[in-house]
Amino acid sequence: MTRHTLFAGNIFTHDSWDQYWEGTYKRANGNLGTVTTLTDTWSANYGVTDRLNVIANIPYVWTNASQGVLRGMQGYQDITLAAKYNFLERPFTKYGSLRSIAVVSAGIPLTNYTPDFQPLSLGTGSKRISARYTMNFQTKRGWFLNGSAAYTWRAHVTLDRPYYFTEDQLFLTDIVEMPNVFDYILSAGYLKRGLMSNFFFSQQRTQGGGDIRPQDLPFVSNMVNFSKVGGLVMYPIPKFRNLVFQFSYSYIVDGRNVGQSSTFTTGLLYRLHLPGSPNNQ
Repeated sequence: MTRHTLFAGNIFTHDSWDQYWEGTYKRANGNLGTVTTLTDTWSANYGVTDRLNVIANIPYVWTNASQGVLRGMQGYQDITLAAKYNFLERPFTKYGSLRSIAVVSAGIPLTNYTPDFQPLSLGTGSKRISARYTMNFQTKRGWFLNGSAAYTWRAHVTLDRPYYFTEDQLFLTDIVEMPNVFDYILSAGYLKRGLMSNFFFSQQRTQGGGDIRPQDLPFVSNMVNFSKVGGLVMYPIPKFRNLVFQFSYSYIVDGRNVGQSSTFTTGLLYRLHLPGSPNNQ
């Protein structure tokens, strides 16, 4: 976002799976059936300067299992606050420009939800700090390539019980140390005159944690690894040039201790040029 420009709106996500990996063993579970997670997120991105943006996301989550006796949960999950800085933007060749972007973000649970109810918990309940670095090559014709990687540090989680069993060990404490997470995304697409589309491949690798025990529920500190493919389209609505429709789809093709989920996302976002914006002068 250019300076003094606000890009904000609502994004709705539908995620569901009926098979998952118990460690590396792929299975179904009649006590869960299909697990569905719905997320309604209010998002805002504000341009402090032409290079510095601040971002906030607040999600409300519903979870549900179609079979068995476990009941889903609903409520606010974690607020995420981030700062994004474009510290390099220069012509790379006669065909296009290279940009280098850094993002620092922090997440904090908004409510006192229990993380010890996987896979129907609202989240992990862990405070976190993440650093992301992105390289972008944008051609003059609108085509682009992105490479992005992030490392997330996660704080410990406190359970509502004085013991737990994981990684073949009994722990007589309510404190669970959470492994950190590394992820990367590769994408290619088109961006011009407000229209954006891309295809992406991403992977997540948890830096520790154990596997789901056979015939048991997931545990909050389990290793969660996956490979995902997907695509995204953002389209300015005719006659409402500052209103943008967003749609995306992703599918987990391989994983460990994670559901093989299909995820659909739709949203409406509005770009508002405030006083001092280059587009409002």
